[in-house]
Amino acid sequence: MVHAIEAHHGEVEPRTVEAVLTQAADAVSGARPGARRESLEAYVHRLERLEEIASAEPGVEKVFAMQAGREVRVMVRPEEVDDLGAQVIAREVAKRVQDELSFPGQIRITVVRESRATEVAR
Repeated sequence: MVHAIEAHHGEVEPRTVEAVLTQAADAVSGARPGARRESLEAYVHRLERLEEIASAEPGVEKVFAMQAGREVRVMVRPEEVDDLGAQVIAREVAKRVQDELSFPGQIRITVVRESRATEVAR
């Protein structure tokens, strides 16, 4: 029990199943809006700021802050951004988020570059 308490914020490496489950439960509980005594206004502002930071990158088409702001999906225009450019955007967005925002835990930045070709046979 003591080890699970020590390990639940990641300060100590979890060595038991109970410690891992306690870590997971804490992460799920903390992801809820208001769980960390954050006001709704501050929560919404943080999500909007996440989307603004990612939208500022060249070639970005849409941005979605997901999972209570723990993940950001960045959709880029495939004709403007190549695979290497997608990696650069992910790195730049992560760096700006880390430098400009305060947040508990971590935020995953995922850049999606997709092109499709569709034809209809008649």
